[in-house]
Amino acid sequence: MNFIDILRGLWESSGIAQLFTVSLETGESVFLWQNLVMIGVAFLLLYFAIFKGCEPLLLVPIAFGMLLVNLPGSPIFHDSVGLFDPANAVAGEHWYDMGIIRIFYMGVKSSVFPCLIFLGIGAMTDFGPLLANPSSLLLGAAAQLGISMAFFIAILLGFTPQEAASIGIIGGADGPTAIYLTSRLAQHILPGVTIAAYSYMALIPFIQPPLMKLLTTKKEREVKMAQTRKVSKTERIIFPVVVLVLTAFVLPDTIPLIGMLMFGNLLRECAVTDRLSDTAQNALMNIVTIMLGVSVGATAIGTAFLAKKTLLIIFLGLLAFSFSTVGGVLLGKLMYVITKGRINPLIGSAGVSAVPMAARVSQREGAKYLPGNFLLMHAMGPNVAGVIGSAVMAGFLLMVFGE
Repeated sequence: MNFIDILRGLWESSGIAQLFTVSLETGESVFLWQNLVMIGVAFLLLYFAIFKGCEPLLLVPIAFGMLLVNLPGSPIFHDSVGLFDPANAVAGEHWYDMGIIRIFYMGVKSSVFPCLIFLGIGAMTDFGPLLANPSSLLLGAAAQLGISMAFFIAILLGFTPQEAASIGIIGGADGPTAIYLTSRLAQHILPGVTIAAYSYMALIPFIQPPLMKLLTTKKEREVKMAQTRKVSKTERIIFPVVVLVLTAFVLPDTIPLIGMLMFGNLLRECAVTDRLSDTAQNALMNIVTIMLGVSVGATAIGTAFLAKKTLLIIFLGLLAFSFSTVGGVLLGKLMYVITKGRINPLIGSAGVSAVPMAARVSQREGAKYLPGNFLLMHAMGPNVAGVIGSAVMAGFLLMVFGE
C-alpha cells in the first residue's frame, strides 16, 4: 500500500466523507444535511439545559445522545444483528456487536426503563398534598384534556387509532408512560413520540407560563391559599396499596406502571425500607435516567427524524401538551369561582404529570405576582394526581386499541 492509498483510505473513512452517501434509488451521491441539522439541535438543547437550567438531568443526556448518533459514521446506534430492523442484519454478528446505545435502547423498547423510572418517581413522591386536598384529583384529571384533543386531531390528519393514541399520550407530559404505551401500540413512531414527550417536559418553564398568564386574571394569580391539613402516617401507607388494587381491578393494563409507582412510594412511606427507598430515589434513578436519556436522544437520527410524519408528531405533541395545560388551568378557574376565591387557578397547570417541574412552575409564577406566595405544596397535589391520571389514560388506551 503506497502513501496515496493510505491518504485515500483515511479520507474515505473520515466523518466528512461519510456525510455523503449513495442513493439506492438514483445511484447519485447524497449529502446528509439532516445529520448536521440534528447536531445543531443537539447544541441548542445543551445550551438550554446548561445555561438556562431547563431540566438538565433530562435534557443533557437526551441532547448528547442526539449528538452521538448524528456524528457522521457513528457506530454507537448500529444494529448489526438486525434486532430492531432485519434489513440491517450482518451474518455472524452477535448482540454484543451492536452499538452500545443500541444495547441500552433494549431497556426502552422492552419498557424496563419506564417501569424503573416509575419506581424511582414513586420513591421520591410525597402523596401528602393530594391526600390533604383530594379535589386535586380533579385538576389532575382535567389536565389530561390534551390527550383526548390530540388523539382526535391526529385521527383527522390520517393517523391510525394506535398512532393517534401514542401521539395523544404526549399531552400527559410523562415520558415513561409515553414510551410504555407507544412501544405496545405503534413502535414505528416511538422515536418521535419519545423525543417530543421528554423535550416538552424539559421545556415546561417556557411553554406553560404564557398560557397560564393568558387564561388567568391578575386577581386570580394573586390568590394566597390556606395551609392544608397534616396527613397521618397510616394514610400515607394505605394510599399506595389501595390505589394499586382499585386501579388494577378496573384497568389491569396499568399494573406495570401504577404498580411500580406505588411500590416505590410504599418503600418511602413504610419507614422500614429506608435503604431500598434511598437506592430507588438516587442510585437506581440516576443510572436509569442516564441510559434512558441517551437512548432516547439517539433515536433522533437526522435522515429519519426530519421526515414529514415525525415533524407532524412533534407538532401534535406540542398541541397535546398545551391543551393539557389549558384544561388544568380552566378547571382551576372554575374551582376558584366555586370556592369563592380560595383556589389559585395557577396550580391547575401542574396537573400534567411532569413531577416536580410543573409544580415548580406554578410556584414561580404565583410568587412573581405575589411575592412570598407559597403554592408549591398546593401544586404538588394536582401534579402527583397527573402522574396517576396519565398512567390510567395509558391503560385505557391500551385496553381499547391494543391487540
